[in-house]
Amino acid sequence: MKQIITLSPLGHTWILDLDGTIVKHNGYKEGGDVLLLGAKEFIESLPEGDMVIIVTARKEEYREKTEKFLRENGVRYDHIIFGAPYGERIVINDKKPSGLPVSVAVNTERDEEWNVEYYIEENL
Repeated sequence: MKQIITLSPLGHTWILDLDGTIVKHNGYKEGGDVLLLGAKEFIESLPEGDMVIIVTARKEEYREKTEKFLRENGVRYDHIIFGAPYGERIVINDKKPSGLPVSVAVNTERDEEWNVEYYIEENL
């Protein structure tokens, strides 16, 4: 089932997990990374001015190999954070004075086809 999020026309910061979300979980330990179906296309669909931050629990020693894979496969990102803890990723943000909530959380099934879509609501 697709998860659809409605966003304002303002610029966005996308914080995306790597393993199990963009690439097969632990694929880099089992012969090499493999992009999950639809992940690259989703990232390509993001507005050009938006920021993409990838977060991973992978150790720093995998940085070069990981960044090379992402580059060779044309996966767009602005920043990548290695060594994040394995637990929850918590986003805390305020609301705009208009009431617009400025944080969104989506959880997907590990290693599944990308199932998130977004819609820009011009009136937000």
